[in-house]
Amino acid sequence: MTSPPSDQTPGQQPGTGLRADAERNRCRILAAARRLYAAEGLGVSMASVAREAGVGKATLSRRFPAKDDLVAAVFAERMDAYAAAVTVALDDPDPWHGFTGYLHAVCAMQAADRGFADVLTMTFPAAKALEARRAEAYNRLLELITRAKDTGHLRDDFTHQDVVILLMANAGVVTATGDAAPDTWRRLVGHMLRSYAAPGAPIPALPEAPRPAALYRAMVRLSRTGPDTAQGGGLGP
Repeated sequence: MTSPPSDQTPGQQPGTGLRADAERNRCRILAAARRLYAAEGLGVSMASVAREAGVGKATLSRRFPAKDDLVAAVFAERMDAYAAAVTVALDDPDPWHGFTGYLHAVCAMQAADRGFADVLTMTFPAAKALEARRAEAYNRLLELITRAKDTGHLRDDFTHQDVVILLMANAGVVTATGDAAPDTWRRLVGHMLRSYAAPGAPIPALPEAPRPAALYRAMVRLSRTGPDTAQGGGLGP
């Protein structure tokens, strides 16, 4: 058995660099970013991600030169799920039911992950793959809206911009209520569906309002942390 050259690290493949170590670092960075973004939103700094991952800033920069690169990698699967939600809605034989189910599903995705709540209300021009997936979902959403209107159950004056407004509002509710009143977003969606529905349209039952004590805790929490200052972008391309 021959030994590796003296300038080659054990386990290193010739000509590839520390590929195994690099992949481990990448996985640690992505896991750390997922945890932080889910809990705190996209306002988390790259330095905080590096500390959470236990790597240096230089290592983080080599793997992900810009924040958009990191965001795109972290949320690739969730963006796939977001696009898939439109497909599920279009496959529903009842377009109005598919439309209401889609809005609920996407808002639930936001509620489950503060970072993704931000992603759906911001744009990342440098993240080409993520934005392409968003554009694909957006174009199919336009088809879903048209079908729902054709049933007579969705108001004629509803526009795709109203979906953006809902996602922005829901992101704010998710940020404000946090763990204190985590189901508050359901009440928001319930009220918004009523505003979108044409007279006579079947509407899901309105979820219960949060308890006063839970909402008060959310208000106290928000007063201590301050509102999220991230600026939104758009749902469309």
